[in-house]
Parts: sequence; structure tokens; C-alpha cells
Amino acid sequence: MEVIPAIDLRGGRCVRLYQGDYARETVFSSDPVAVARRWEEMGASRLHMVDLDGAALGEVQHYQVIQHIVQAVGLAVQVGGGVRSLESIEELVGIGVGRVVLGTAAVENPELVQRACSRFGEAIVVAVDARDGYVATRGWLKKEGLTAAQVVEQMGSLGARRFLYTDIGRDGTLAGPNLEALKELVNVTPYPIIASGGVASLADLERLRETGVEAAIVGRALYTGALDLRQAVQVSRS
Repeated sequence: MEVIPAIDLRGGRCVRLYQGDYARETVFSSDPVAVARRWEEMGASRLHMVDLDGAALGEVQHYQVIQHIVQAVGLAVQVGGGVRSLESIEELVGIGVGRVVLGTAAVENPELVQRACSRFGEAIVVAVDARDGYVATRGWLKKEGLTAAQVVEQMGSLGARRFLYTDIGRDGTLAGPNLEALKELVNVTPYPIIASGGVASLADLERLRETGVEAAIVGRALYTGALDLRQAVQVSRS
């Protein structure tokens, strides 16, 4: 299982939100490039970046910052937040992003997912962000009437071959991942699942690995020091 450190961008800074609430923000660094370099030095193989401003506004806002990070590290990079057109995907891939995450666009514009998967293949990841079992979109501000499993099934039929599941209620809380929801998703799709939300300890990572997920994204626990990335990477590979 791969451990992927998260870099959430808002106003050009590296921040973390509590349960996706834009009013409950903690700023951890004004230099996201330095943060990326630190995670690389500590053994990360990939970075997960979210453009929070882009997610709320519906258009990627941090192309320049993302490009600087891609150029500064030798890591694979995946990016989400505000990606709602083929043009945005093209621009991100063009600056060196290896995977592009579609969230709101996947639910609101299935045709885009089909076209994106046909054109970019494994570079496309569909994000399934759920609160109380139901998918939420537009920076987690809008609740949809679909369950996570329904979205995974629908997107798989359109060509999606990798999914990122976030339990919004666990995100940024250090309360532990939603293992039952993850097990359900692993069981309903043959494609890889990346888990996000709530990871606080090495024990959480060990339990996640037992669910069969491909990777785990870790955010607040790394920034607060609750979890050491070097140890996390070692445990996930053992």
C-alpha cells in the first residue's frame, strides 16, 4: 500500500480544513514547494494536491504553484480541485501532473469522464467524496442524492479505472478512516481504491491495508507530527 502525503492549496498556502469546512482552516506553511520537498526527503513516492480555491470556484486556481512543485521534486503528482473540463486536464498533464482527479465534474458531467478516460486513460482518477454515506460536490458544499457505491459503479461503466474515496466527516479530524465504507467500495469494484480522511496513526494505516485499498492519503497527521512519514512509508511497504 502506498502512503501519499497531501498538500491542500488555498490562497497560495499549504492548509488543512476540518471536515471540509472552509471556515475551519489551519495554515501549516506559506511555502508549498518547501513542504513538497520535505515529503520527498522523508520517502514519499507521490504527492496528492488539492486546489481548494479551485474546488469552490469551479476552475483550477493554482496552476503556477502546482507547476513549481512538479518542477521542484522528482515525485509522481496527482491533482484535484476545480478540474471540470478537458482543457484543464490537458493543462495539468502538460505541466507534468501524472494523475488528474475529477470530483464534481464526474457527478455533474458524466460525459466528461467518459471522454477524459478515453483520452487520458490511467491518468484519470474519479474522486468519490461522501458525507453520511452520500456523495458531496462543489468543494463538499453540495450534497448529492447518490451513494458512493452508486457513483463508483456508474463511473466504472464510463471508463474510470481508479477511485479516490474521502469520508468528509473524517477528513482533518484524526478520528480514523471509515473502514466499513472502504471495504464496501473495494468489494463493489475491481479497480484500485485510494483512501483519504481520518488517518492518525500507524495502526490506522495497517487497518487500511487490510481492507485492500491501493493507497492512503495522509494530511493533518503529518503536519501535526502525530504520524511520521518515514515510519508510515516503512510500515506500508512491510
